[in-house]
Amino acid sequence: MVHSEGMIEDRGRSGDIMAERRQLFAEMRAQELDSIRLSTYRTACKLRFVQKKCNLHLVDIWNVIEAFRENGLNTMDLNTEFTVARLEAILSTIFYQLNKRMPTTHQINVEQSISLLLNFLLAAYDPEGLGKMSVFVVKMALATICGGKILDKLRYIFSQISDPGGIMVYSQFDQFLREVLKLPMTVFEGPSFGYTEQSTRTCFAQQKKVSLNTFLDTMMSDPPPQCLVWLPLMHRLANVENVFHPVECSYCHSESIMGFRYRCQQCHNYQLCQDCFWRGHASGSHSNQHQMKEYTSWKSPAKKLSNALSKSLSCASSREPLHPMFPDMPEKPLNLAHIVPPRPLNSTNDFMLSHSMPTSGNPYSTKNLLESSSHQEEEHSLIARYASRLASDAAAAQQQQRVPNDISFSLDANKQQRQLIAELESKNREILQEIQRLRVQHEQASQPPTCTSQQNPTLLAELRLLRQRKDELEQRMSALQESRRELMVQLEQLMLLLKEEERKQATYGDS
Repeated sequence: MVHSEGMIEDRGRSGDIMAERRQLFAEMRAQELDSIRLSTYRTACKLRFVQKKCNLHLVDIWNVIEAFRENGLNTMDLNTEFTVARLEAILSTIFYQLNKRMPTTHQINVEQSISLLLNFLLAAYDPEGLGKMSVFVVKMALATICGGKILDKLRYIFSQISDPGGIMVYSQFDQFLREVLKLPMTVFEGPSFGYTEQSTRTCFAQQKKVSLNTFLDTMMSDPPPQCLVWLPLMHRLANVENVFHPVECSYCHSESIMGFRYRCQQCHNYQLCQDCFWRGHASGSHSNQHQMKEYTSWKSPAKKLSNALSKSLSCASSREPLHPMFPDMPEKPLNLAHIVPPRPLNSTNDFMLSHSMPTSGNPYSTKNLLESSSHQEEEHSLIARYASRLASDAAAAQQQQRVPNDISFSLDANKQQRQLIAELESKNREILQEIQRLRVQHEQASQPPTCTSQQNPTLLAELRLLRQRKDELEQRMSALQESRRELMVQLEQLMLLLKEEERKQATYGDS
């Protein structure tokens, strides 16, 4: 009897999954994206729809990496398989952390986002319903369809398919293509972008060593590899969704164009909005066979003229590189697991501390605000000390090259750097604790005071004061997050300098 009840429960859950999956694809079909005549635009639009429907466009690759670390995926072998329940826990981490970062007025429906994304991933990578998925599959799928910058996403993907020497492993890249091309297949674009045995060879020659820079050059080139041409287009779609062009469409005569704008290279001043171009609309002497140029921004004629003059007068090439150049032998990535806690500190002591504010009068006393200000001043003074020590250490390093026998001074400088790293780590933990405390205050400020009469002037004044403090807290949290990012950059530079000092000491020791 128990066994049959379990089977019934499993069938019920499976039925719910299939119903939600059909609902997602039904909503996608309602957008009439299949009427887009070009498969590249059609695929990018469909995946962008799924991304926004699941609220993944609000999550960048760094948020995804943090969720992987919190769930232990960074220490697991890429071929390890785990259950759907483990995948659901990873998605829960992503979206619950997203809601913590979002303002209270822009909260998402976490359960719905988890359910939709889980159903989409199961449709793509577990169509047989086996209930298993590998670490590599989850990492590549989420890294591909999350939001953020394409450069950051490609760098993370390369880190998962390369060897310790920074050279791409062809079998791993082939596996990456095999898995990531299941995303277009899931939105019914398999005939155009399904995986084939030739996919890897069309991207890279087998005998060529592919470093990170070569990988980025190929993936971010114009045009990119044919099998992945939809990936950069999906990012361009996100960048132009709110771009306004004060131009009339020559077919539908809309007085303004949003998104992409297309200009015919043969017909004089013939321009189309993205919907008309995607669906093959044409009028007058214009034909779909004419070459069209895609525009992602609007420039006035005067600005075009000034840009043309500046280019003609400039001696240097104005073409910007596709991406920054990275070292051929990559540095070992920093293990941030020992620097940044997996999630903001929320121990019982911290919770009691954040709730120990006075309940009568103004809960945001001058003392608390002064303490917050002093935290920031201490942080900036610490970074200033770090910068001055860097300068003195650099001078010491130059002196050390002239006098190699002075090893003891180098060891002292090395010890000071390690002490400074420990101080920076401690300050980073204090910043995270301060952010958590401000979040609690923010939530308290968001709760309106309970009152029986809205006409009470004292309570209305208190409500206005609470709203004002709420805005101040939001600004403070934003400033703290920015300071934390700057601190991590400074810390990474210090770690690189420390590695360089250790390498020089090893060189002197060998000589």
